[in-house]
Amino acid sequence: MEAVIPLSFSDFPEDVQLCVLSFLRPSDLAGFASTCKRFLSLYRHDQRLWFSMCHRRWGSKTLIDKWGSGRISYKHLYRILDEYENLIGFWRRCGGDAASSPPLVFFEWGPFYITGSRVSPSKNKGYEVIKKPFLWMSIAGNGQPVNYLDPDGRFALTEENLLDESGLVENELIQVNVSFIGECHVVVEENLGYSGFGRATSSGNLRAEEYENVYGSPPDRLMTEIYQYFANRTSPGGNGASRRQRRREREKQGRMRKWEPEHFVKIVNCSPKPARPLQGLWKGICDDMSLDFYLVSYDDVGGIACRKVGDSDRPLTYHAPIFWTSSSTFIESPFSPEEDQIYNCRLHLRPLAEAHQSPYYPSSSDDGAVSRMLYINSSYDLVIPDLAGTTVNPRHVEGRIWQYRNGTFGFGFLRDNYIIDLKHIAKNGHILDTIEPNDS
Repeated sequence: MEAVIPLSFSDFPEDVQLCVLSFLRPSDLAGFASTCKRFLSLYRHDQRLWFSMCHRRWGSKTLIDKWGSGRISYKHLYRILDEYENLIGFWRRCGGDAASSPPLVFFEWGPFYITGSRVSPSKNKGYEVIKKPFLWMSIAGNGQPVNYLDPDGRFALTEENLLDESGLVENELIQVNVSFIGECHVVVEENLGYSGFGRATSSGNLRAEEYENVYGSPPDRLMTEIYQYFANRTSPGGNGASRRQRRREREKQGRMRKWEPEHFVKIVNCSPKPARPLQGLWKGICDDMSLDFYLVSYDDVGGIACRKVGDSDRPLTYHAPIFWTSSSTFIESPFSPEEDQIYNCRLHLRPLAEAHQSPYYPSSSDDGAVSRMLYINSSYDLVIPDLAGTTVNPRHVEGRIWQYRNGTFGFGFLRDNYIIDLKHIAKNGHILDTIEPNDS
């Protein structure tokens, strides 16, 4: 029998090689490129390979060939989009003026930019959500990231505006730096040294000298970024004259500043998972018929806590929970007659537009039927009485969660005669029930 000679990877057609290599991450591709000079050249310079890698990872979310007006290398683009991807999703503003703007921010892919939008409940007593774009992040033709901010959310940015180099955008918007401090903390601050579209020397998020080493193994990148961010602002060294000069420069910049920096912290677990079906961001009609946002989180020992996402300059953990439980074990239906009575005798808070439906059921479909329930409390005082200093009546804090067959849920307390039904704020990467600010 004639011996079969195995094929090596280099024997495959080039288009097949590129297709296979496009599945690799850059760190794996760098290791593969060290096997021979041809693959090293492919890794360093081949536009087709890096376009395939960009398109495979982000092609369904954005237009790869539109970024940088199609004039930048796809290897360079891959590294920038890899950094930008961590922005996608929900963030919460921390610190600053609590009344200045909504605390919830949502980043999403655009055709050739990232859009940041402030998200807030509408005032029309329904489930509609206001999504107001205020930040756009893109790349200029010279490869430099450019970020524009509209503090009032009134500028209707179009693709033509963002590509226009005549100066319209910078006259209407504020050019800003977006600085990443680790993976879950972002600072947005005005770039006072900006001199035109695509000519800023640094965007604050990626520096040109770091591009080649972004997939290497730095000792501790997070600590380095934090040190660099704060070291650039305060330095104990230097003589008195230099310190006075820096102080005068800061005072001058303060007079020129149009917008104060904002810090944002990422909401990592903003969607339900099979093992954590209540987790994430939700919206619900309150007893005063206003719409509120809620964040439900699981702790490491199986407990569940829900807090409102409201205007505050303090972390969510500082605020008392709306409901809380130390156990995430559900009770499956059918329920006892007493539990059926607790559920059936309560009204479901719903928008006025749905008032024609029966108030005793979350919806007219079978998906709204209760599938299981969970015991909750409205205070930690039931398990830690010393926090309040008085004995707590269990009926004043005891409540239930009722999960429906469609995956949503409602909650209520024995002291109240109503149930607040919660719905998803976003699904599959898109915010639901959005309206224009003027429609609220």
